[in-house]
Amino acid sequence: MITVHREVVYARVPGYRPLALDLYVPEKPAALCLYLHGGGWRVGSRTVGPGSFPSFFEHVAESGLAVASIDYRLSGEARFPAQLDDVRAAAGFLAGRHADFGVTTEHTVAWGVSAGGHLAALAGLGGGFEAVVCWYAPTDLGALAADGVSDLSRETALVGGDSLERLTAASPVHHVHAGAPPFLLVHGDADTAVPFRQSTRLAGALHDHGVPAIVEPVPGGTHMLPELDTAGTAILIKQSVDFLLDAARPTA
Repeated sequence: MITVHREVVYARVPGYRPLALDLYVPEKPAALCLYLHGGGWRVGSRTVGPGSFPSFFEHVAESGLAVASIDYRLSGEARFPAQLDDVRAAAGFLAGRHADFGVTTEHTVAWGVSAGGHLAALAGLGGGFEAVVCWYAPTDLGALAADGVSDLSRETALVGGDSLERLTAASPVHHVHAGAPPFLLVHGDADTAVPFRQSTRLAGALHDHGVPAIVEPVPGGTHMLPELDTAGTAILIKQSVDFLLDAARPTA
């Protein structure tokens, strides 16, 4: 049985809307997963999972992960790093209150898609997470143009301009360090909105620091993987869930 706690306010930032999360809790969760939605940092909602997979959050919770899907301030509301601050605030709120919602585990992991994958990567590299899954995430904002992306309006809106210094500071690839958690990076190899190279570049940086990282290419996949049917998406979801659960299991 899955218990759902909707619209739990985790932060009230003066001058902004209350920030809320929805929490999906199985009977005996093995880990708590912070889920971060996509939308180019401009749009999106905690109520929407990746693609059109039906009942995504309930499906993941049935696999043994408690899922906290959070809203964060969008780029039209606040400039980066406000979005990352919100993710950290949600993690801090749950660290102190998770037992109140029936989450009995101390294991915490992160999962994000597209812009949410960017934030999940940064949060994971900042500490406190045991594993991170990113689906088709931008990881090196300053290199997107070189990777063939002509429209950088999403990124410039996020950081407040086209300064390479700001884009670099907001890029997970420049925050990699030894001791970071393991990463699973799922990406369509035909993605032109966020090129596949963005995931391989982050994986390379992680490997250079001795951090496990797996890149899972989706042949012919474009951004958000609209080519996949429900069964194909379910395979990637299972791989992602298994990766996060494996990281949360105690080693012998």
